[in-house]
Amino acid sequence: MGRMFGTDGVRGVANTELTARMAYDLGRAGAYVLTEGAHKPKILVAKDTRISGDMLESALISGILSVGAEAVVLGVVPTPAVAYLTRKYAADAGVMISASHNPVEYNGIKFFNDKGYKLSDELEDEIQRVIESDFEGVPSPTGINIGRETIEISALDDYIEFAKSTAPCSLKGMKIALDCANGASYKSSVKAFRELGAEVFVINDNPDGTNINEKCGSTHPEELMEYVVKKGCDMGFAFDGDADRCLAIDEKGTLISGDFTLMLCGSYLKELGKLHDDTLVVTVMSNLGLDIACKKLGIKLIKTAVGDRYVLEEMIKDNYVLGGEQSGHIIFLDYNTTGDGLITALQIATIVKKKGETLSELCSIMKDLPQVLANATVPNSKKDLYLSDEEIQEEIKKIEDALNGVGRVLIRPSGTEPLVRVMLEGENQEEIDKMAHGLAALIEKKYN
Repeated sequence: MGRMFGTDGVRGVANTELTARMAYDLGRAGAYVLTEGAHKPKILVAKDTRISGDMLESALISGILSVGAEAVVLGVVPTPAVAYLTRKYAADAGVMISASHNPVEYNGIKFFNDKGYKLSDELEDEIQRVIESDFEGVPSPTGINIGRETIEISALDDYIEFAKSTAPCSLKGMKIALDCANGASYKSSVKAFRELGAEVFVINDNPDGTNINEKCGSTHPEELMEYVVKKGCDMGFAFDGDADRCLAIDEKGTLISGDFTLMLCGSYLKELGKLHDDTLVVTVMSNLGLDIACKKLGIKLIKTAVGDRYVLEEMIKDNYVLGGEQSGHIIFLDYNTTGDGLITALQIATIVKKKGETLSELCSIMKDLPQVLANATVPNSKKDLYLSDEEIQEEIKKIEDALNGVGRVLIRPSGTEPLVRVMLEGENQEEIDKMAHGLAALIEKKYN
């Protein structure tokens, strides 16, 4: 079998690709690999609001208990809460059941180690090896040595208190709109902002198990953009299903991408002398506008492959404190070990409050270059073939010549779906739109 783990844990359509059996196997193998040597190891388990969460949670917990580990059930909490609480509760590992921004039929399982970091490729491969070896050498204790499940009722409040502690000022007098994507942040983000004194207006905070990410949240911020203006808010924040990412909306209803957030928070931390080595860690997908703005601000950029795990690796290596992705996955390493939507939102609100300027004024220092994304549907087994295809490479060269140094072409296979993503940047929106879709169509035609 191929590699089970993608860029963000194990993901697939629940009950066909990601079955209860697989969740049990992952619970059993994960508990064994991550806690070897620990006496009665403790593993935290949490989920987002999607309907398949209950089924997968039950199976996953059974697997954990079957090796004699303890399962501490957190219920519905954001992914970053699992990363934080694994450290706070001195657990041996944490597991989040979520497919993040994907539609309701998908779900996923991702592990955190005892320090709250996502697992290395080596550890993920070891979990897969244990499953494929049919659990050779994995204990099946009996009697009083079987694991036990406990429910941690203060998990959400503990996370909210921690998130609030990262915003050192009252938000009294601010009007803030939140789009909770009918996902894991529907309680935590609302409560945190209210307790810090903000006047909060909320949409999409009624999860019913089936409406997570449905035309809402960070992947569909249009409703929030209108809502911010309609309610006369100072800003709005759109979260994704598991609330590890957040996109902001300024008071005019304009979407503020993760690139603007990085620029805004980076320049603020630099002013305070807290931006280590005046450096931000971003991915190759970041807009060229960010490069230009950061150059003016005297901020250096380090670029990694796409995926918050690569950003994090780079940050840990050289102790950088801020990094992230255009999609709103922002990591504040001084506070948490993974992207944290609520902390991102609180930092932006704090900066606006302290600076006494509007969010649109603060963001005006950066201009986005037009960027177009086009997807080519390509079977997973053929996603890398474009790399060695002469006709496609020739077409890319043609486009790069036409862009004449102001713009670029970036192609990459999706880590979670059977897609090849084509991204073009340039000065003329109409021109790059045509080029991107033409290139995507060529890739799709050749490999289907």
